[in-house]
Amino acid sequence: MMKFPLTFSLLLLPGIVQAASLDVTVTNIPDATGNIRVAVCTKAEFLQPDCGYHAVLPSRLGQVSVTFPDVQPGVYAIQVFQDRNGNQKLDQNFLGMPKEPLGFSRNPPMHFGPPRFADAEFSFGSQNSAVSVALRTK
Repeated sequence: MMKFPLTFSLLLLPGIVQAASLDVTVTNIPDATGNIRVAVCTKAEFLQPDCGYHAVLPSRLGQVSVTFPDVQPGVYAIQVFQDRNGNQKLDQNFLGMPKEPLGFSRNPPMHFGPPRFADAEFSFGSQNSAVSVALRTK
């Protein structure tokens, strides 16, 4: 009978999932005002102020990138906005329309409100991946 090291044996057990890195690049940043807030969300967290994976980066004209090192496999959507005034929330006008640049994974349509989770979702497995999100300025 062959004996395998414990670490090899653990890799063969069903139900053990390995986390991986998710690189998120935010593009189309109109200026260096404020911060870029990036959130990787499950369906239950989507469009909420806090998601399990989030980061705040200084805004920079053009693009910024962030790596989330230990993301568990699952279905997620990324939501990003430029917090121009530093109040940690997406500012909206009296009709609920965003006043700050924002974007979502898969660039879903936003006609009369935010996109549905299904329109922004993507599957994340156990291999390192990269996603790009373009901010919309209007």
